[in-house]
Amino acid sequence: MHQDVEQILYTEEDLRRRISELGAQIAADYAGRMPMLVSVLRGSYIFMADLTRAIDLDLTVDFMAVSSYGSGTVSSGQVEIKKDLSDSIEGRDLIIVEDILDSGNTLYYLMDVLRARKPASIRICTLMDKPERRAKPITADYVGFTIPDAFIVGYGLDYAEKYRNLPYVGVLKPSVYAK
Repeated sequence: MHQDVEQILYTEEDLRRRISELGAQIAADYAGRMPMLVSVLRGSYIFMADLTRAIDLDLTVDFMAVSSYGSGTVSSGQVEIKKDLSDSIEGRDLIIVEDILDSGNTLYYLMDVLRARKPASIRICTLMDKPERRAKPITADYVGFTIPDAFIVGYGLDYAEKYRNLPYVGVLKPSVYAK
C-alpha cells in the first residue's frame, strides 16, 4: 500500500504535533465547560481518538456515520445519515470532528440537522481543509492543515476503504484511482 502513495504530506510527527496544538486550543476555548465531540465516521476515527487524548478537559464523545462519497473520489452531493447520535445534544457544546472538509456538502447538511436539535453551540474541527473544492459556504473553527487539491489517504482517510491504516497522510497516485 505504501507504493501507491506518490508523496507524504504529513508525517506521524507532523500529525502528533498539530493535534497536540489543536487539543490545547480547544481546552483553552472550552475551559470550565464539558464539550461533546462528535466524530463523523469513518474517516475521522483515528483523528478523533488522538484529539480526544490531547484535550485536557472533561468531555463526552459520540459518533455519526454520514456519507456523500460512496466508493468514488468526488462527493456525490447526496448526503445520507447512516448512523445517528446515541445521546441528546440539546444544550450541549458540540465540536464536530471531521477528517477532511472538502466540498462542504456533508458538513453543510449535517450542521442543519444538528442545529435543529438545539445544541448550545456547534463548532467544526477538521484535520484537513481543502478550500479550493468548497461548494458550500462553510468553514472550520479548528483546522489541522490546509491542503492542496489532491486526493489524500492515510491516518483514517481512505480510497475505496483502503489506506486508512497508513500512519501518515499522503497523496495517492492518480494511477490507483484512475483504473
